[in-house]
Amino acid sequence: MQYRTLGRTGIKVSPYALGTLMFASVVNKAGHDDSIRVIHKALDAGINFVDTADAYGDAEEVVGKALKGRRDSIVLATKVSRPMGEDPNQQGASRRWIMTAVENSLRRLQTDRIDLYQIHRVDPTTDVEETLSAFTDLIRSGKVRAIGSSTTPASDIVEAQWVAERRKLERFRTEQPPYSILNRGIEREVLPVAQRYGMGTLVWGPLAQGLLTGRVRKDQENTLIRAGFVKHLNDERRIDVVEQLISLAKEAGMPLTHLATAFTIAHPGVTSAIIGPRTMDHLDDLLAGLDVVLGDDLLDRIDEIVAPGTDIGTLDQNYMPPALETASLRRRPLGERAAA
Repeated sequence: MQYRTLGRTGIKVSPYALGTLMFASVVNKAGHDDSIRVIHKALDAGINFVDTADAYGDAEEVVGKALKGRRDSIVLATKVSRPMGEDPNQQGASRRWIMTAVENSLRRLQTDRIDLYQIHRVDPTTDVEETLSAFTDLIRSGKVRAIGSSTTPASDIVEAQWVAERRKLERFRTEQPPYSILNRGIEREVLPVAQRYGMGTLVWGPLAQGLLTGRVRKDQENTLIRAGFVKHLNDERRIDVVEQLISLAKEAGMPLTHLATAFTIAHPGVTSAIIGPRTMDHLDDLLAGLDVVLGDDLLDRIDEIVAPGTDIGTLDQNYMPPALETASLRRRPLGERAAA
């Protein structure tokens, strides 16, 4: 395994990180023991970066059990801010919630420190200074080693960096955005901004939530379980592109999954890509592609199919800032729309 430095933290991580959402009992009915075996095999293969979140059901508990006796050799990342109950204060990025949530995560993970603590989603109701101040105290207490953001617009990344500098607070060292051959929008601003500030980037969704597994084909039944709940897995524009990528992968003599994952870690702004296997077979397929390297000719062919910096169709559960999500923020009152 050729390890990479996580931004300028000095922490060495594997180019593929192990995502743990699929190990939650609500998703994986096989039980904790099967999930722990999958985690152990990934670690044995040289993956030393594990990413989880408090909102991933009981995934933190599974990870805590799996890392017993191996904790010191693993870079452990988790996240905070998604709702953890009906109480409106059991979510977000306030100091009040962060200080409670971190203790809960430490207990579930059975550890005394978190290597990378991330804001799961931007919290527009909380001043970023409030969030960074709480994170700074956690770093000084030794409970957290580094902090990061996730699925954050470039402008918010810049604001957080400036606030940290002006207020003498710890700064976000990483960003975790969605990235795949079908979702290349972050190449336009997010990745360049992260590089400018020396941030490590761990990208999620390299298989486009299942579209780039080869299981979804044009004019065939979509057997992905999530296809019944999310629009992007049935987007015809995306499926048309997937057909082209399947042909390209076949021509290159590799599975589509290997083409898709190797593409994400070829970008100089990407530190690690998060893979999310649910079963041992899924993991075995992804591990078989660890040594796949895409040459310039193949990357050029991908650029011809999906232009750099562009997204195809409906995004993969991407963050929608309030300015886009709330109609009243992008539409003048009806009586004020006339020019004359």
